[in-house]
Amino acid sequence: MALLEVNNLTKQFGGLIAVNDVSFKIEDNQIMGLIGPNGAGKTTVFNLITGVYKITSGSIMFNDRIIHNKETYKIATAGITRTFQNIRLFKKQTVYDNILTACHNNSKYTLAEAIIFGSLPKALIKNTRFAREEKELRDEASELMEIMGLTNRKDFIANNLPYGLQRRLEIARSLAAKPKLLLLDEPAAGMNPDETDKLMELIREIRNKFNLSILLIEHHMDLVMGICDHITVLNFGGVIANGTPLEIQNNSKVKLAYLGGE
Repeated sequence: MALLEVNNLTKQFGGLIAVNDVSFKIEDNQIMGLIGPNGAGKTTVFNLITGVYKITSGSIMFNDRIIHNKETYKIATAGITRTFQNIRLFKKQTVYDNILTACHNNSKYTLAEAIIFGSLPKALIKNTRFAREEKELRDEASELMEIMGLTNRKDFIANNLPYGLQRRLEIARSLAAKPKLLLLDEPAAGMNPDETDKLMELIREIRNKFNLSILLIEHHMDLVMGICDHITVLNFGGVIANGTPLEIQNNSKVKLAYLGGE
């Protein structure tokens, strides 16, 4: 079974059909691109997968379980996390605190333990499960900062980071929840060519290190063609092509609709 199966997915807003009978699959450890012109329905597909929108018809299967129309937090807990077109961070918190906050999704201690032990001096709780888990979460946050190249900006306020590093921080925070599938919505937006090349290598490293699958929306064709194993192309809400990067590059419908003519 594929990790994610989207079957005949349709989303209608009143009289507007934003996504029309879309189907695709993502396999384990695969990087897949979802491309198309502005308004093609790409981000709507992301919102349907992650539960932001309810589907009109069709189905979404993840790990052989139906996830469409479930609450967003349940989908995240099942193993799907995402970034957004417009960066969403805790803008007044530090880089470290942004990541550590997300890491707490993995904690196993109870709310009561957090309230009780969180208010006590460290010397009194050093041998408790709470203290051990807190250290593990801090270590996870530090490791993610290292992987994303953010260690030397640990104490920077998120809103003061350069745009490219805010993107990296958002990805780090998504990874903190330990997903099986990571959705990246235009991760290279606003980046220069050098930053885009570094992002391409980073995405490969993330896939290999965390053994996860990645679905990305992106308009930088060099990045898409250079990193994706498979690509689905949308236009006017429907699929016009599926295939490898080479097949997509040579597809006449894609050239006409998106890549600039025949």
